[in-house]
Amino acid sequence: MTARIELWVIFGVAITAMMYLDLFVLNKKSHAVKLKEALGWVAIWVSAALIFCAGIYFMLGKIKALEFLTGYIIEESLSVDNLFVFIMIFEYFRIPPAYQPRVLKWGILGAIVMRALFITVGVGLFRAFDWIIYIFGAFLVFTAFKLAFKKEEKFDPEKNPVLRLFRKFFRVSPEYHDDRFFVSHSGLWSATPLLIALLLIESSDVIFAMDSIPAVLAITTDPFIVYTSNIFAILGLRSLFFVISGMMGLFRYLKLGISAILCFVGVKMLVSHFYEIPITVSLGVVFGILILSIVISVLYREEGGK
Repeated sequence: MTARIELWVIFGVAITAMMYLDLFVLNKKSHAVKLKEALGWVAIWVSAALIFCAGIYFMLGKIKALEFLTGYIIEESLSVDNLFVFIMIFEYFRIPPAYQPRVLKWGILGAIVMRALFITVGVGLFRAFDWIIYIFGAFLVFTAFKLAFKKEEKFDPEKNPVLRLFRKFFRVSPEYHDDRFFVSHSGLWSATPLLIALLLIESSDVIFAMDSIPAVLAITTDPFIVYTSNIFAILGLRSLFFVISGMMGLFRYLKLGISAILCFVGVKMLVSHFYEIPITVSLGVVFGILILSIVISVLYREEGGK
């Protein structure tokens, strides 16, 4: 068995075991996730990603380990913007905190399947059409500037095409029925607001993947590195969501940091045929931007509170 196959097996077994423990054992019953619990799970998922990165280092070498770590940090940082959308969805539908983990659980499981499809298509396009890297690079730079200068807009889920299409063919109950996605009235089945929230989260993740996956492909086109870094980042989103929702005031300038990261990886794609930016430089830039944006956010918040 080759080192890469061994890592695939380790990855599959570890992820399956941790997902089962997190989603179906320790968090089987619906409950409101407290900040302390969420921070604990964030630490567990980050530690698992770092341990796996160490395994890549010893079995595949330093470059592959740095590619994984850079891809993982990019995915985690870009996912923060998507989590703000999740927060707005829950606030709009006034979903009780006790039911939110169930929606996120199934949203993450759906995202894992969709990411596999996106990554397969993305890697295939990169390998078949060398010039497509310029399109992805330009798209990321455009997205970065759009994100940096976009004004805050009022969230309106009624404009979501997935939700509008769903309501044309299915009945929707206006009330919650514990943490159920469907409920039966007089033999007629209706979807609950929890399912509507899940559909919106899944559709927003598709849009998010259009930015995040090209960003990781700027670092490497190795399907193993792209997929594993994506999945480790996604599986930590559920806990990260409750951390961010409990610490909203600390992330004032994080969106600018995210746009700067997108701009950097976009430029990296655009110049890749003329100059290959070393992976160590990419990791330093991405990590530095992320830390700097958090530090500035904290300092600004402290000054504002005086």
